[in-house]
Amino acid sequence: MIRILLADDHAVVRAGTRQFLETADDLTVIAEAEDGDTAKLLIAQHQPDIAVLDIRMPNCNGIELAKWIRRNHSRVRVLILTAYDDAPYIKAVLEAGAQGYMLKTTDPMTIIQAVRDIHKGQSFVGPSIAERMMEVIATREPSPTDVEPLTEREREVLKFAGKGLTNKAIALELGISSRTVQGHLANIYGKLRVGSRTEAVMKGVQMGIIEVAS
Repeated sequence: MIRILLADDHAVVRAGTRQFLETADDLTVIAEAEDGDTAKLLIAQHQPDIAVLDIRMPNCNGIELAKWIRRNHSRVRVLILTAYDDAPYIKAVLEAGAQGYMLKTTDPMTIIQAVRDIHKGQSFVGPSIAERMMEVIATREPSPTDVEPLTEREREVLKFAGKGLTNKAIALELGISSRTVQGHLANIYGKLRVGSRTEAVMKGVQMGIIEVAS
């Protein structure tokens, strides 16, 4: 079972989200929080697999909570599920290290699949969020001095990550071990100065390493 924590300050939204998530026989919601501080306590107590967070919450918003999770409970993966797709939010979510970003208007089955993909180590963004991400990247001035050059193998790993492959799948493609892939990804994060797979892929697009299908 994939164990999920929901954090949203609207009880009706939490109830609806819980209802459709638990229609899947491999998902279970183990805890709910109405604000960021309560979410911290519940995450420390229950150690969920996935934290599904709204952005705007009292006491600690979803972006700050995602940063806290990355620092203190890095095994817990984060899906931002919100009504906001403004460029500043997208940039902040990427920098916070969330593995997924979707709008609440997304089809429930797509959100269920996103939870499964994120649990497997992939990143997931909704189509409309992906379009906005490209706009955010397009408005930034890429600077080669911002990052250390990647090796050819690191570029290969990043390209496969951009296609949504898991570490195991990348290992099979390149004929190396999953541990080696994990090591390459760690090096990539350090060189690109990012904290998550999603942010690394977005920076790879910005640098021209990863091509975006038209």
